Order: sequence, then structure tokens, then C-alpha cells
Amino acid sequence: DYELCEEWEHLYPVPREDLINLHREHLLHLLEIGDMEKALQLLQRIEDPGICLAISEQSLDQHPNLAASHFLADYLTAHFYASLTTARRNEIQALCIGSKVLLTLPELSRVNYFHLSSRPLLMLEQLLMNMKVDWVAVAVQTLHQLLAGQEIGFTVEDINNLLSKYAEKALNFPFTLKEKRS
Repeated sequence: DYELCEEWEHLYPVPREDLINLHREHLLHLLEIGDMEKALQLLQRIEDPGICLAISEQSLDQHPNLAASHFLADYLTAHFYASLTTARRNEIQALCIGSKVLLTLPELSRVNYFHLSSRPLLMLEQLLMNMKVDWVAVAVQTLHQLLAGQEIGFTVEDINNLLSKYAEKALNFPFTLKEKRS
């Protein structure tokens, strides 16, 4: 059906918004079934860069699955980096990094942290609060590698501060020792 609609698009004028909606739904469908190659081909067939940017951004905002989010974040960063605002660039890069951190977690646990994929620091904090120390170690190592030379709204220093804060809380004792009176 999508291909038929695409043929009609070449024969008859289609309003810009309808064209964006059609391609967005087609792209999301391809990403949902895991056909990244056809998704890339679809994006390459779109001649108007403004429409391609709108489709990619709207698709990403639909919060598709992990692989699709990663694909879209990579595509937007690679092809439209200069067209994005600094805030949007940081958001997309954070999603890209967050999805890579999410991939370091055990597969069955990823669903519990997927909603935090665009906020890697918050994901790290959630892992700390859930006492997943082994997972935190791998996540921190991954973040240190990914943050090298990148500007995404937080730094390695922010990660270290978060770890220090929770290390301090772990050593906090909620009671005081009472003196024995004779």
C-alpha cells in the first residue's frame, strides 16, 4: 500500500503534510519489522531535505523500539547535524548514547529502562537506586567511551558527581550509637 501511495505521489499533487505523514508511517512500519535497509532506501528516495528531516524527526518523536530509535538518531546526526538546533542535537545525541548504554544491559531488563533511553544520566541513577552495581559498572565504562569529545548536555564530571553522591549515601547510617549507662 505504501508503494502504491508513493506512485500516486509522483502522478498527482499531494499536500506536504499528507506526504510527510505517508512517509513517516511507511518508515515506522519498515523500522518496526526491522528492515533497516529499506528504511534507508526510503529516506534516500525523498528528494526534499526539509521533508526528509521532518519525517525523521517525527518518527523519532514517536518513540519507536530501541533499534529504530538508534537508527533514526544516527541518521539525523549523520545527515542533518547542521540543520538541528543545539538543544535538539543534544537530545538526539543523548538518545543515541542512551540507546547504546541500554544495549549493555541484559536483554530482559531493557524494557524496564527503555523510557529513560533519551536521558542516560537518569538511567544511570535509576540503576544505582535499584542496586544494579554490576550493570552500573558496564554502563559507566560505556558512557566514558562514548562521551570522549562529545557535547551532549552532560559530561564525565556529571557522571562522577552522581556516583560520588550515591557512594556517600551508601555510607550514611540512619541511626546513632547510644551510650550504655551504668
